[in-house]
Amino acid sequence: MCGRYTLFLEQADLEDRFDARFSEPFSPRYNMAPGQELPVIRADDPERFRHLEWGLIPDWADDDTGKLINARAETVSTKPSFREAYEKPVKREGSQGTVQAGRCLVPANGFYEWVEADDGKQPYWVAFEDDRPFAMAGLWTRWEPSAVTTQTGLDAFGGGSSDANDEPEGPRETFTVVTTEPNDLIGQYHHRMAAILEPGREQEWLSAADPSSLLQPYPSAEMRAYPVSTAVNTAGVDEPSLVDPLE
Repeated sequence: MCGRYTLFLEQADLEDRFDARFSEPFSPRYNMAPGQELPVIRADDPERFRHLEWGLIPDWADDDTGKLINARAETVSTKPSFREAYEKPVKREGSQGTVQAGRCLVPANGFYEWVEADDGKQPYWVAFEDDRPFAMAGLWTRWEPSAVTTQTGLDAFGGGSSDANDEPEGPRETFTVVTTEPNDLIGQYHHRMAAILEPGREQEWLSAADPSSLLQPYPSAEMRAYPVSTAVNTAGVDEPSLVDPLE
């Protein structure tokens, strides 16, 4: 699976690499975690980075529990949570042209995997040998919570203030990272890996009618992995030392 990743290039370098622009400043990140708003490039707006929340909430969900940080490549075209986003950007009747779901690129330049050790789980940082950025295949969706309902109680009988007129929470746009079988390197640490896209085929992931052939294990020849500090286990820690190899 992919549960934490890094993106510590400067904003200008990222914009040049992905031919897209940030609408708000971006700072290098060393511990990108579920629940955070992170940059992606959506199929419906490929020239702009958007910040979406990591942990997909299916648009049909009653609440925001059970967020999905990963989607298996083998079932993205059939599972209800992912099918519409995978098939193409979706505009629903009555949405006034607002795109509700689709594919996206999730920029990164490394990710973490954990391995069982005698004294607990040991994190490893995995990246290309030159730390170059890459895009992981992603899916996103727009979720709108149900309107607040009135509960019968003292308020219903005039015994206190009512919350019945409270405005419901606004829509949330969330994403998930697609995973596939591991390559030879990642297979030493985990049975799944993020679906890394070949640079020349990233736009194909965004636009192809059937992009299933892209969701293959990326060759491991130019990749490396080494153990790093367990400080990465704490999502609130985000500093360059997290990717330093252990002595």
